[in-house]
Amino acid sequence: MSQQQVDEETPLLQPANQKKARTPLPWRQFSIILFLQLAEPLTSQVIAPFAPQLIRDIGITDGDETRVGYYVGLMGSLFFATQALTVLHWSRISDHIGRKPVILTGLFGLSISMYCFGLSRTFYGLVLSRALNGALNGNIGVIKSMMVELTDSTNLAQAYAYMPIAWSSGGAIGPLIGGSLSRPADRFPNIFGHSQFMKTYPYFLACAVPATFSVLAWVVTFLFLQETVPTRVTLWQLLKGKSREHSASLKGPVTSTGSTNSLSTGDTSQRAKADGSKPLPLRSLLIPRVIIAAGNYAALSFLDIAFRAVQPVFFATPVELGGLGLDPPRIGNILAIYGVINGLFQIFFFADLHDRFGSKIIYTVSMAVAIPMVITLPILNAVARVQGLSLTVWAIIGLQLVLSMILNLAYSCVFIYIAAASPNQASLGATNGIAQLGVSIVRTIGPASATSTFSLSIQNPHHAWIVYYYMIALVCIGICASLLLPRQLWKNTH
Repeated sequence: MSQQQVDEETPLLQPANQKKARTPLPWRQFSIILFLQLAEPLTSQVIAPFAPQLIRDIGITDGDETRVGYYVGLMGSLFFATQALTVLHWSRISDHIGRKPVILTGLFGLSISMYCFGLSRTFYGLVLSRALNGALNGNIGVIKSMMVELTDSTNLAQAYAYMPIAWSSGGAIGPLIGGSLSRPADRFPNIFGHSQFMKTYPYFLACAVPATFSVLAWVVTFLFLQETVPTRVTLWQLLKGKSREHSASLKGPVTSTGSTNSLSTGDTSQRAKADGSKPLPLRSLLIPRVIIAAGNYAALSFLDIAFRAVQPVFFATPVELGGLGLDPPRIGNILAIYGVINGLFQIFFFADLHDRFGSKIIYTVSMAVAIPMVITLPILNAVARVQGLSLTVWAIIGLQLVLSMILNLAYSCVFIYIAAASPNQASLGATNGIAQLGVSIVRTIGPASATSTFSLSIQNPHHAWIVYYYMIALVCIGICASLLLPRQLWKNTH
């Protein structure tokens, strides 16, 4: 260690832990990634405002209003059910053939499936469209891997602070598109009133906008996005088994020991350090820290997707049945406002909050905030029964949006934990794939279980609170899972 030069201007007391300056973000590639991320929230959120009315229109409920929530939740679960079957494979493939080909395939799937969704006139058509969407789309984990590969430890939190821009913008624009462009022949009779096509397919225009955006995103990816995986094989080589040479020396038993504050495996970390440029086999990734990070991501996503599934159905359900009785345009406006304020809050505050409090504290507090967020739902209905859609009701809706915004801070924290959990840089895609697999499974269960429980709640006044007990139980599970996360991020990673 070199001796530090000392003179009369040298401070006598040096700071114990001087923080490194943040590395500037690579804005050209980073902005492309943010642009690509818009495709998913657009395609998923555009259907939220009109999904209850769509289910009524296709007639599968036979006029039974209490069954609408069940079918809305089932439709929302289909995407994640098929994604759970393929997302890990897409993520692992991206470690070998590169991120870009997998992203292009996912964007193609998003576009085709949304066009098909808008042309569907039966529930089975909607099922096939959502299944196609999930099966071809492995972009979620792959894009997160690219974000980590473009950053370092000094600017990773800043990068994840910008990540909600895409999701919040898509979450704001999507509901606006869905609420404004659904049933255009009725809403804009002067423009679309004479179009038989728009009368036959009243939701095609709303679906065609995000589908066309996915086509544009595909072109941008193909022309401008740079690959971040340094060593790659072709898909043909991978299918033939030549890529096995990449992990042949890595195969072997892995033992896992350690506490929650030092969750590492000796064999795996040594193997990762010795050959950090090669993806590890799947069994070498199933270590405690990966499982803990993925488990917390799953717990957070279960709670979030359950609440997001119930929220628009609650808004659309008549007041006398336990909801607020809002129409699709108002629902779209509420979700859009939330998307805007959530994105701005994450951009301007998350990185500084993370630097001050760390991932563990922010994550745990964000999960705890979900309890009052859930309780705002029955309070809203109780106030609406007495006062109607009064100023008090809208104030409580505003409080609900603020609490939801705080809950979303947990996502950036858990993404940082997942990135730190990867044993080496080359296995980042597979690590994100494992995490996304768990999330896809719980998101398969979440919408259908939550909306079905909501339907049960409004069918019987004696069971009116069962859906809220259910969601509060999910919050408690998430808080318990957060106790396993270490205060300091896991070491010996990229």
